[in-house]
Amino acid sequence: MTRKRPNYREIIRLHAEELSQNEIARSCGSSKKTVNRVLKLAREHSIDWPLPAEQTNAELAKIFAAPPKASPTHRCLPDFDLIHKELCQNGVNKKLLWTEYLETCRLRGEQGLMYSQFCYYIQQDGLRRQATMHFRHKPGEQIEVDWAGDPAHFIDRDTGERVKAWVFVGVLPYSQYAFAKAYTNERQHAWLQAHIDMYAFFGGVSKMLVPDNCSTAVVHRGSSWYSPQVNLSYHELAEHYNTAILPARVRHPKDKPSAEKSVGHISTWIIAALRKRQFLSLDELNAAIAECLDTLNRKPFQKREGCRLDIFEQEEKMYLAPLPIPPLRAGRLVVSPGTVQLPCADPRDVLLRSLRIHPQDRRRARHELCRAGFLSAQAHRHASSAAWPERSVQHVKGAYA
Repeated sequence: MTRKRPNYREIIRLHAEELSQNEIARSCGSSKKTVNRVLKLAREHSIDWPLPAEQTNAELAKIFAAPPKASPTHRCLPDFDLIHKELCQNGVNKKLLWTEYLETCRLRGEQGLMYSQFCYYIQQDGLRRQATMHFRHKPGEQIEVDWAGDPAHFIDRDTGERVKAWVFVGVLPYSQYAFAKAYTNERQHAWLQAHIDMYAFFGGVSKMLVPDNCSTAVVHRGSSWYSPQVNLSYHELAEHYNTAILPARVRHPKDKPSAEKSVGHISTWIIAALRKRQFLSLDELNAAIAECLDTLNRKPFQKREGCRLDIFEQEEKMYLAPLPIPPLRAGRLVVSPGTVQLPCADPRDVLLRSLRIHPQDRRRARHELCRAGFLSAQAHRHASSAAWPERSVQHVKGAYA
């Protein structure tokens, strides 16, 4: 159903006859709100009765659709570049900056803007700097992470098979500076190692970390749908880097829009761009991904000045917290009947510092990892297999002869 166009000429004519807006609305068959809007547009465009005959309702509709010409202001305008940087500071808001702006105008002997106009000009400057303003991100505040949907591939030298490699993506929303690296799977060890590599790539740590609602990040079983419980290993990683984890909600991609957007860019300009090339190892694939990633981070924005790398180095890198010392290394637990092993040279700098056994939500045992990186709990072996480690190799061979 098409919307009926107001009779602009009749509304302006009746207003010139000094009729009230209620009377004009009843006469023209329009609402009072429509009459008020038409009269306001007529004042902004300096249109009065009588109107020329060629200025029909269609011509008036075109005129009213165009924005009115703003009258030049003779007041002192603020320094928008300075305001843009100051708003990134914690605790700084527009009210404080407006107060400081008025004090600067008073010392100069000039007249400043009112608070509403001050906010309006800042908003217009923000629209000029960035295409969308749905979120105002502060530099170094958070990192959004996710796995790219389509995998990359490399050729196994031994078998000649085409192996899938899943690309991990991390992005800083303020500068859109991105990190990408391929891993052989999306399991817990790869997920943790990807975060360690990402923080090393950025050279610092953000205050918050926004992951997807995947099983390597949160515990789905037994946790709330709206407040999921963070995975134990993932929580230990957050403790080591002194950051907070805020998982995205299920089926809410807008909780991490920068990661979703960067996944699209990386899928197009990295994964799809490398689809016709062959790599004989994961290292070769990651070297090619690093080259394409550097090109993407240096690519100028279309509707914004500079590129991802320039904004990251000039405006965001100094707000990241320093990396902890010593660096973290992700350990992998190898479970066999009666034995839990951690293959690592020095377990003091691995993710899991101890092994905790929690059957039915009750801690039955806790063991510190030994210096060699291997843990064998003899007391927790089953009675049928408790004597096997002490038996000789010949005895074991004779049992299966």
